[in-house]
Amino acid sequence: MIKHRGFPSRMPSSDFQFTIRRANKAGATPLKARERYADRRPADRRADLAFMSALWECFGDQPFERGNLDAGRLNWLFGREVVAAQDPFDPTDYHALLRIEKGRAMASFPDAFDGKSA
Repeated sequence: MIKHRGFPSRMPSSDFQFTIRRANKAGATPLKARERYADRRPADRRADLAFMSALWECFGDQPFERGNLDAGRLNWLFGREVVAAQDPFDPTDYHALLRIEKGRAMASFPDAFDGKSA
């Protein structure tokens, strides 16, 4: 499992986790799209924005390995703003390649891209 050096481990001043410390011996938690409902808590929305900002700052529009990125946090973006970058895609592989779907991500999180272009 690759560890993304320089990627924030959590949202500052919160318990919202962005990375994991070590690989799960039983295998990676499967990635699956989770529905984001309009009545989500503001703190959850801020965590999604902070995570998307960190993804964009670290990887831009280039494919990246799942590695130590937290599956729980990725699942809120997976299938919409973050998509599989390889075919076939194994949702339980730490080495699976992902990429940011820039158009969709900019529509969902415009503040994550303020003046930033990769």
